Amino acid sequence: MSNFAGDGLTGTQGTVASDAAIAREVRRRRTFAIISHPDAGKTTLTEKLLLFGGAIQMAGTVKARKSGRHATSDWLEIEKQRGISVASSVMQFTYDDCVINLLDTPGHQDFSEDTYRVLTAVDAAVMVVDAAKGVEEQTIKLLEVCRLRNTPIITFINKMDREVRDPLEVLDEIESVLKIKCAPVTWPIGMGKRFQGVYHLLNDEVMRFTPGEAKADQEVEVLQGSQIDQLARQCPSEMQTMRDETELVGGAGASFDLHEFLLGQQTPVFFGSGINNFGVREVLRALVDWAPSPLPRETDVRVVQPTEAAFTGFVFKIQANMDPNHRDRIAFLRVCSGRYSSGMKVKHRRTGKEMKLANAVTFMANERMRMDEAYAGDIIGVHNHGQLQIGDVLTGGEALTFKGIPYFAPELFSRARLRDPMKAKQLQKGLRQLGEEGAVQVFEPLLDSTPLIGAVGQLQFEVVEHRLKSEYGVDAVFERAGIHTARWVTCPDTMHLNEFVKANQSRLAHDADGNYAYLADTGVNLRLTMERWPKVQFHATREHGQRL
Repeated sequence: MSNFAGDGLTGTQGTVASDAAIAREVRRRRTFAIISHPDAGKTTLTEKLLLFGGAIQMAGTVKARKSGRHATSDWLEIEKQRGISVASSVMQFTYDDCVINLLDTPGHQDFSEDTYRVLTAVDAAVMVVDAAKGVEEQTIKLLEVCRLRNTPIITFINKMDREVRDPLEVLDEIESVLKIKCAPVTWPIGMGKRFQGVYHLLNDEVMRFTPGEAKADQEVEVLQGSQIDQLARQCPSEMQTMRDETELVGGAGASFDLHEFLLGQQTPVFFGSGINNFGVREVLRALVDWAPSPLPRETDVRVVQPTEAAFTGFVFKIQANMDPNHRDRIAFLRVCSGRYSSGMKVKHRRTGKEMKLANAVTFMANERMRMDEAYAGDIIGVHNHGQLQIGDVLTGGEALTFKGIPYFAPELFSRARLRDPMKAKQLQKGLRQLGEEGAVQVFEPLLDSTPLIGAVGQLQFEVVEHRLKSEYGVDAVFERAGIHTARWVTCPDTMHLNEFVKANQSRLAHDADGNYAYLADTGVNLRLTMERWPKVQFHATREHGQRL
């Protein structure tokens, strides 16, 4: 029977039609994330891609807090106040008959866990590198995560309108530090005040740079043939340097190879200035032309193909209070195969229960509209009343679990102290919901009713403190708990595990899924405990939604 209601086709003929329609829609999808170190220009590039994709009329200004204009992807109040991204955002738009699912991620290292989860939901990534600073710490970590899945990477070297490092030096650093081959597609002509534009190596043309933000419908001046010779006479030094450098690059054999790019072994490189809208069109064009459509996904039982008729998807993010007026929670679900249709029924893998998916939404950051259908690669928002968790899998009935969405052991621990003790219930609710969405990890000690909050970085506590106050009306202060690290514990021998729990109650807690976590005050304490209980396994990570 056809999966499409109302197409009038039944039996074998209808199935073929549905499969063909699904395959056609899958080919149109491009799902990618933008990654970078903080302040490299990631959120600015996100805005400009939306601008050139026709999704917004005016790009927000990340730093202009007083102007009332903020980046579309920075929708939390604290993001607007601080001018930083602290939550990943999802935005969908259409460009050149392709459906683009763009995921902006937090650049700050304190929110790396949220970024890691987002990277499990994409098929490609755009890496933004500051041309003055080159490869930075967070970029290294994020690319390592991309490499685990051989994610294809497009590189945008930003801020060429400033005085920056030599482009050959930046490329050499990318190759040596990130261990990925670079294939320049455009090459800068000068820099800073002498920045004239870029030479397109594949098209043998020059795109002229004009300072100031170009409009989305304004074409960049393109020079060819004799026009390039005229520019060489006007700017002899910059043009000669460009020719010398591109000759060196060409001699090194760094030409673009689509196959190597799709394997994650080579990155096409573009130079530009995001703030001036220069070079953004070329990145968007590369995503449409070269980035893969939705890829097969590995599960615990088999590989799911995106063009399969049966519906599958997994939750990679939960966001509370996207609409403060309704105190709602939205589960972000990556569709992996089949077709979503409004009102369809699916199997919730973890609980085994049937769920009805009604009124799913698509996003423009916190703006949303109802989505009637979705295909592999699309990100849909499912209204969540506590039944969905990060890592949960929804299917048409098949029992399978998608791999690779980990929890990391927190490195910092705090306890929340209420300024108003009467707000205890609101605190519990706020921490539970913020824990569900992955803003922090919440643990309940076995011998203490005061919840412990675990985080990767200090800024996470500040964000949670701010959100508790603004979204839940809870004024709380976070105080260090004196815990060095946590490890999830398992033991195949139930009796032995019970003995371990009884002997270590004062150092054990339950996580949000009811798993045991051992809380060590020092590294020495953890090592000694592991030596005393050799049959017990201590885990630094665990899969989301999977009980240990």
